[in-house]
Amino acid sequence: MTTRDEARRGTKELRPDAGRSAAPPEPSASLPERLYAARERKGVDLYRAERDTKIRSRYLAALERGDYKELPGAVYTKGFLRNYALYLGLDPDEILVQWRRERGDNNAPAQQVISVPRPIAPPRRGLTFSPGVVVAALLTVAVLVVGAYLALQILRYAKPPTISVTNPQVATITVEEGTASYTLEGMTIPGGTVTVEAAGGSRQANADSTGAWSLAVDLRRGKNPFKIDATDPATGKHSDEMAQVVITLPFPQIEVPTLTLDQPADGTTLENGAIPVQGTASNATSVSVVATYDGPVSGSAGSAGAGPPPAPAPVDVPVADDGTFNTPLQLTTGRWSIVVTATGTSGKTTSPTHHVTVAFKGVNLVVAIKGGPAWIKVWVDGKLSSVTGGAGKTYQAGKTIAFTGSKSIEVRTGSSGATFFTLNGQSVGALGKRGVPETWLFQPPDSAKKTLHQ
Repeated sequence: MTTRDEARRGTKELRPDAGRSAAPPEPSASLPERLYAARERKGVDLYRAERDTKIRSRYLAALERGDYKELPGAVYTKGFLRNYALYLGLDPDEILVQWRRERGDNNAPAQQVISVPRPIAPPRRGLTFSPGVVVAALLTVAVLVVGAYLALQILRYAKPPTISVTNPQVATITVEEGTASYTLEGMTIPGGTVTVEAAGGSRQANADSTGAWSLAVDLRRGKNPFKIDATDPATGKHSDEMAQVVITLPFPQIEVPTLTLDQPADGTTLENGAIPVQGTASNATSVSVVATYDGPVSGSAGSAGAGPPPAPAPVDVPVADDGTFNTPLQLTTGRWSIVVTATGTSGKTTSPTHHVTVAFKGVNLVVAIKGGPAWIKVWVDGKLSSVTGGAGKTYQAGKTIAFTGSKSIEVRTGSSGATFFTLNGQSVGALGKRGVPETWLFQPPDSAKKTLHQ
């Protein structure tokens, strides 16, 4: 039962009748003591009570001391007592009755109690920024930006640049034969300097704003090692490790020329000195034909006591686009060895030696006009040649005419010094002087004879 209920019960018991009213029984403790005891039971101090009730602690202390003179007035005191009693868990009406009794105004008319309202918290204000706050915020942002920039610079000075190669994607590659250069590509710091070291020296390239770089390098046959380094222009620092790339340019396959000699056949015997030399060659630009005199034909007339004829000069023959070559080789009577050599960019190839025998049959005479024009008239086996006719014919320098007979050939020339003869493959040369008309008879095995035939 609460204090309020006890007071009401005591009031009813003391009433002699329903028409008379009596004052409630006086509590054993005074009002200040009750207030102080109730606060102690609640376990709060005056400052906590002030914060919770919104009543200043000096007024609360005055109520607990019973020093009502410290309070602003009776109306405010009643309000303080009612709110404080509710806060401490006491009956506010009983507290007010005891306050009146202890003040000695029990018969005073009841006055309207003014309850002090709790202060209403003002609505929260929106965010407002004073000029000082704005300036402070801007300064803070500026400090943060400068600090971030300085931190980046410190990191940049402390950390060396990186270097990587994106082309080629692997460290060792082999390119196709004939590749003269290769473009290296990669990444480093923006604006970094890339140095590529090779056997022939070093070259540099600058990275763009994204850090990408590229540099064309020359290639040599074989292995081409490259060492790639990056430098930070701002700090001068080099990358911790160099990137390395090896590009191999293969050597060309060496193809030695091949040679096939179709003519003359080895061991063949020919009846004139115009020896056809022909065949095929690959990987060659030219062939060289060399003939060597081996000796006279056995049993031939005039072979005894005669010296070896002079060997013809080597003949260089170009190779056609289809690989074929063909040239005549003038040889005198005798046994000869013929060797053909094919020459190309990769080397030389020599054919096996072919042995041939030249045994002229009849008379084979080659007339060459040199040093000026000459008129000639020819008889073959005693009859006028259809080549020159009965009146003869004038030939200019550089003209060569061949005649073949069974026993003899006779030549009338208007300029003996401009007329050169080759008999059965052996050079005889000019037999007279330039501008002197002479007639010469060729009848092997005898030597050439001057005649009066006109």
